[in-house]
Amino acid sequence: MHYRIPGYQGAEWLSAKLPDQPQHWLDGNKHGLRQRKTGHKKSKAAVKELLQQHPWQWPKRPVIFISDLHADADALLESLVASGGIKRTGAKDHQFRLTSDGKNSTFVLGGDFFDKGPSNLRLLRCLNILRKKGARLRILAGNHDIRTLIGMRSLGNTEDPRDGHFFVRMGAKAIPFLREIRDEFLTDKGAMKHIPDAEECRKRIFPGKKWQHRFPDLAAGIMHKERLEREIAKLEKKCSRFEHFCEREGINLREAYAACLKWQELFLHPKGEFSWFLQKMQLAHRKGSFLFIHAGLDDDASDLLHAKGVKGLNKQFQKQLQGSPFDFYYGPVANTIRTKYRDVDLPLTQKGGRVAHKAGVHAIVHGHRNLRRGQRIAIRKTLLHFECDVTLDSGSRRAEGLKGAGAGATIFHPRGYVLGICSDHNKIKVFDPEAILKQDEQ
Repeated sequence: MHYRIPGYQGAEWLSAKLPDQPQHWLDGNKHGLRQRKTGHKKSKAAVKELLQQHPWQWPKRPVIFISDLHADADALLESLVASGGIKRTGAKDHQFRLTSDGKNSTFVLGGDFFDKGPSNLRLLRCLNILRKKGARLRILAGNHDIRTLIGMRSLGNTEDPRDGHFFVRMGAKAIPFLREIRDEFLTDKGAMKHIPDAEECRKRIFPGKKWQHRFPDLAAGIMHKERLEREIAKLEKKCSRFEHFCEREGINLREAYAACLKWQELFLHPKGEFSWFLQKMQLAHRKGSFLFIHAGLDDDASDLLHAKGVKGLNKQFQKQLQGSPFDFYYGPVANTIRTKYRDVDLPLTQKGGRVAHKAGVHAIVHGHRNLRRGQRIAIRKTLLHFECDVTLDSGSRRAEGLKGAGAGATIFHPRGYVLGICSDHNKIKVFDPEAILKQDEQ
């Protein structure tokens, strides 16, 4: 099969080094195919067996998946060039245009837009430019995005025994976002005029006594003991450090509270600059046999997918998002944005895998689990998982010891193959079921 390798248009404006030669995905090492508890040969054979068992349906137009941008607009622009979807025409954020491939493709952004990177606001503005240039854009919710949304909505609700902790639960990662809002919107004289004193702000930020006394009993009916103990310990740690982290970032409690009110205006008000972002946010997107989601599936989500389809998943997501933060965040729908298939996560069993196959889903495409050598395939409960968080943002790259700029995109082509492009791998990974099965016959 002839693979259509993207032309990196406007490469003179790139910082990332991108690969230009293909490599069969399964012929690589553990960075291409997860081999936990099995060797490469057995893992490769398991992939072939799954391809033989189920008839795959491919998208009718290319799908470009980019995930976990974490407040890094440069990573977005470099990844869009890597996908072949845009041509850079200059150094400024708006200086690009959709290519013919970009006009024909669907861009699925896999969640985690907030935290870690240099500028939340700049990333969102770049996304809006992409949207206004006519891109078919699908925005999926990530755990960082939902944690921020629930936290901001819960501001001042600190005596609620179920929801009083969600603002502080955002933790230190949210504070640079608050400082960013302060620096852009709250520097004029009078901007802080109607903000209460520091003590009152503290009462509106930190969980109150009612929460401390009643939350453990209320949560015990939702979370098993180990998870509840972990959650309370996490909250105690975040409460004790929140004000310290504010001071470290050069923002006081009054300014943090004022920035939260401004966030609500920008995101929640119908005329707010970023209201479009939350309005477009979905839990999942499906094309053919591929389910695009931030983290993964569990049995409950598989059952809902089989019964109601991806529209049902998204409808349930929107309904719960508008309801009780507690019921949503600790329930099965939100598990899909944070699971790493750990013991503390809601489980995906063999039964859940079979139900997903009955729904016509044979592969899960997700971010959330960051990798350092490009995209990887894993097998979990008879489902192929394309792991596509390739550590794009500059903050995470520094923490992981990765050099240079991050860029990456995963392309699902109607002709029946997948391309994994990443600046941290020297080849373009090609997943071609037809070639895999022919090799098996030989």
